[in-house]
Amino acid sequence: MSNPYVAASDRYSQVPYARCGRSGLKLSRLSLGLWHNFGGVDVFEKGRELCRAAFDLGITHFDLANNYGPPPGSAEENFGKILDLDLGKYRDELIISTKAGYHMWDGPYGEWGSRKYLLSSLDQSLERMGLEYVDIFYSHRPDPDTPLEETMGALATAVHSGKALYAGISNYDADMTRRAHEILDDLGVPLLIHQPRYNLLDRWVEPELLPALEELGVGCIPFSPLAQGQLTSRYLKSIPEGSRAAGSSVFLNPTDIEQNQGRILKLAEIAEARGQTLAQMALTWVLRQPAITTVLIGASSVEQIKENVACASAPEFSDDELKAIDAACA
Repeated sequence: MSNPYVAASDRYSQVPYARCGRSGLKLSRLSLGLWHNFGGVDVFEKGRELCRAAFDLGITHFDLANNYGPPPGSAEENFGKILDLDLGKYRDELIISTKAGYHMWDGPYGEWGSRKYLLSSLDQSLERMGLEYVDIFYSHRPDPDTPLEETMGALATAVHSGKALYAGISNYDADMTRRAHEILDDLGVPLLIHQPRYNLLDRWVEPELLPALEELGVGCIPFSPLAQGQLTSRYLKSIPEGSRAAGSSVFLNPTDIEQNQGRILKLAEIAEARGQTLAQMALTWVLRQPAITTVLIGASSVEQIKENVACASAPEFSDDELKAIDAACA
């Protein structure tokens, strides 16, 4: 029998922490997402190793969703096992989030934003993870056919019932974010955080959403900051066998790589001149935004987590570097 896990004693000196919007909650500047590599098709001990390594490095926030896997639900089940084996005794040092909004089960109540779906899904998530509450519960995407009052009302119920400590939204535009914030405020529940897609190659949040979040005092945790691996060293020369782009992923295909190859190579040169890897620079660039609380990283190896953590203490960008990055991305 292996020795019981004991977290690294220096874990809180590894990464900085930032206040989430105008709330009292601080989040580690990097958070670990369990979207890929933690499902039932993956090697459990590898995911366990990644979670332990992340916590040892000061990453306290673990981000899930009901449908993460595959199969859907299995990432939460595996994380529940990791809590039971290793991290559960540190529960009060962890921020655990989950979401509901995408397809999870058959029939009319298994996706989108109805009160029925969101609260049923939260109960299922808690059961899978063996938890009494999650720290953050998200509406994973806006529902065009359900009143926003109903969706936000479900989040408020989750908080008032004690099954979630905070409410969050993901994939909402600026106008819907403002409305969601107003509805939740009327219900006595602050909107804590927003999780949008944001990276060097996809900047849709900059004109309206980020200014709105700053104005409202809402935190921001971008997902896909490395553009599904494009902003790493993996695709600098070719598309390697076994990579996401070489497989059947609907989120990344060879055409994406080919279209962005020139930009990626120029960005890699700027990163090298800064003494960073491309991935480190891409994360540092996202974190430079005042509206950003933390950035959501994925991982398939402990080495990746260690590489990414180094970005949190990197030097700030000079004006010339930022201009060069913008030119490379144009």
